[in-house]
Amino acid sequence: MMEEKEEMAKVFVVGHRNPDTDSICSAISYANLKNTSDDGKQYVACRAGRVNEETKYVLNYFGIQEPELVEDVRTQVRDIDFRRTPGVQRNISLKTAWRIMKDERVVTVPVVNRKRLEGVLTVSDITDSFMEAYDSEILSTAHTRYCNIVDTLEGTLLIGDEKAYYTKGKVLVAAANPDLMESYISKHDLVILGNRYESQLCAIEMEADCIVVCEGAPVSLTIRKLAQERGCTVISTPFDTFTAARFINQSMPISYFMRRDHLITFEEDEFIDDIRDTMASVRHRDFPIINSQGQYLGTISRRNLLGAKKKQVILVDHNESGQAVRGIQDAQILEIIDHHRLGTIETMTPVYFRNQPLGCTATIIYQMYQEQGVELTREIAGLLCGAIISDTLLFRSPTCTAIDRMVAEKLGMIAKIDLESFAKEMFAAGSNLKNKTEEQIFFQDYKRFTMESLEVGVAQISSMNPDELSELCTRMPAYLEKAAEQQKVDMIFMMLTSIIDESTILLCYGKNCEKIVQYAFTKQLTDGKVELPGVVSRKKQLVPALMTGIQMMMQ
Repeated sequence: MMEEKEEMAKVFVVGHRNPDTDSICSAISYANLKNTSDDGKQYVACRAGRVNEETKYVLNYFGIQEPELVEDVRTQVRDIDFRRTPGVQRNISLKTAWRIMKDERVVTVPVVNRKRLEGVLTVSDITDSFMEAYDSEILSTAHTRYCNIVDTLEGTLLIGDEKAYYTKGKVLVAAANPDLMESYISKHDLVILGNRYESQLCAIEMEADCIVVCEGAPVSLTIRKLAQERGCTVISTPFDTFTAARFINQSMPISYFMRRDHLITFEEDEFIDDIRDTMASVRHRDFPIINSQGQYLGTISRRNLLGAKKKQVILVDHNESGQAVRGIQDAQILEIIDHHRLGTIETMTPVYFRNQPLGCTATIIYQMYQEQGVELTREIAGLLCGAIISDTLLFRSPTCTAIDRMVAEKLGMIAKIDLESFAKEMFAAGSNLKNKTEEQIFFQDYKRFTMESLEVGVAQISSMNPDELSELCTRMPAYLEKAAEQQKVDMIFMMLTSIIDESTILLCYGKNCEKIVQYAFTKQLTDGKVELPGVVSRKKQLVPALMTGIQMMMQ
């Protein structure tokens, strides 16, 4: 199989909901073909529902993993070109945070710890800090690192440890002579002063924790030695005392100002339809994006939503909106590869639409491999062959054409399988319904159709075991009413198809279904069921007949 292409636009190749073997195998095979022939995008095979046992058998036989589950193709946060603003550490200074905001041209910076979001800091938080009248102990209260002070004052650390924190004392400016300084300097204070030796000496002897020497004045070896002995940090700054005193509060860590509580964040998997109202209801300009583990990824603003790109999708084995993955109306459909009747899918722009009256989508995809000259691997050939066997009931279905049979035989040779033996094992795996609930059985192969003004659901179970079908004939009728209510359809049918006998017992529920069956097959329902000899195909035999019956009833 082709390796994933990194950093490319993704295109999801997906079949219908409640996927069958053709839907899954065609999606995998067509994604592989597109990746072989198109270097510009990454084509990803997906499934819109649970993989049934028959399909699992085929995938396991050829060592292929189940496709990625995609239940909704509406645009998600991850699809938007949101801003990858790097997170910052909680102990950086206000000045550093302001510089980052200016350089990145943002008004919000997320605060992270080991990639996990801790809080956010906004421009308004910083401007508020400049306007507040803080007391002289705010620097120590905020637990400011000395490296922050050095950076903010554009200074040099002469004595001390830049990684240490200033945690006690007040900030003051030593403008008086040394005699007066002794009356207002306390232990642990941070003293901003000039080049007077006596003032520096006095501050150190009064057990100040730090002295900031302004205007780049030299600090004598005696002062440095005494400061080292007393554990006093010495910082030299080119600023004068007024400027140093004005700027020093900008060295406080942003952890003292950042917002921790009631943060509005969005996960990358959220749909933009679901976040629009939240974004419109608050005044924030930027919102942090996190992943499912709480790790910070970037920020998003309302402006980002304007350029939101739709998911790109290729549909295989269906063209009915009622069968398509949820959110298909909000996706960009690029192609449709199908073998069913024309349905209700609408597109905004022209698309590549290939629809052929064949028994299986996989047959069409085989033709496309041949047309493009791409060699089939054993694994891809096996998937396509399994899909044809499944959809044509090993060539028993009336939908099967001579082309389907010819292609399956060629694929079987490439895949090195005996078609009869493989089919028997595959159908046996698919009809093994032990320990399954009625719901699991019913939705193993279920499709929804719009017929005139009615919504109609049709499920099908194909089996080579007559005893199993007989049990389902007794077990499943009671579930149909619940299924109809759950799916919100007007009527619902279930085909219990015998592959060996090439016949179907049809279970029915819904208003007027008795009349419709009578018009369609000239047969009467008995206890909500009817035998249909020779009917094995939902696509070619049942659905067209039901549509005719509905039209006749409405006349």
